[in-house]
Amino acid sequence: MVKKYGDLYLQCRRALMKTEDPDTAGLMARNLVAYYSGKRQEEILRDRDLYASEQTCSSVESATARLLEGEPLPYVLGEWEFYGLTLQVNKNVLIPRDDTCAVVGLAINQAIFLPADPRILDLCTGSGCIGLAVASRIKDARVTLADISKDALAVAKKNIVSNKMSSRVTCVQADALSPAPAFLGKFDMIVSNPPYITGPEMAQLPDSVKLFEPHLALFGGRDGLDFYRSIAVNYGKALKPGGYLALEFGMGQGDDVCQILRDNGYTILERTKDFNDRERAVLAQYGRKED
Repeated sequence: MVKKYGDLYLQCRRALMKTEDPDTAGLMARNLVAYYSGKRQEEILRDRDLYASEQTCSSVESATARLLEGEPLPYVLGEWEFYGLTLQVNKNVLIPRDDTCAVVGLAINQAIFLPADPRILDLCTGSGCIGLAVASRIKDARVTLADISKDALAVAKKNIVSNKMSSRVTCVQADALSPAPAFLGKFDMIVSNPPYITGPEMAQLPDSVKLFEPHLALFGGRDGLDFYRSIAVNYGKALKPGGYLALEFGMGQGDDVCQILRDNGYTILERTKDFNDRERAVLAQYGRKED
């Protein structure tokens, strides 16, 4: 049954208030109506007394039901905004989060000073959000997106194309828990948001994460540090002398991650916090002596 845009929004908002606070329910309802109608959110308000199509009404109602079952909004929409980019997402990749802007910022701020046409590897790339964000700001960078998951790489490839970066960004399959493949060559910088959730933390994840997001991209071993140990040992060989490594890590893991890097020949250059004032990322240089 067709409805006016205003009524469709209100119906969706009322339904979502069963599980969300009013502000969040309103935001999600606006996102759904705008997405499935192809209108901007301000246009929904302007056209609130006009009738939406039957297809739009049906799609919004179906999406609302998925949200009520706990599925995250980005998966329902099939896309999400990150660092000014629109990225396709599905259950094969993590949802890009604002926390990850911390490691992106570190990488970009250092990449500005790299030699011309720098080679940058985004390891454990998932949707490709980090590598594509860096490529969007460092216009001469040649970026490689690497992941062990073929399904994740299929998403990353779509995001390369949709963001018109095919001339500078490529995808390869590679395992962060194994030695770096020789065919990768050498990079000026490696950036990564590896899995870092501990065993006990996996059991305590909210259902919206535990039931929908890929465990392969979440679980970092018993203490959450397996990937940092492997990257420090195995991927230093993929860095040029004096190359840089930028890593995201979980809350409270900063000291342990930095010690792993020091033990493997890296010098810590900078540690930074995310938007919630939690320490979230580190920049290190390979082969440089401590001052």
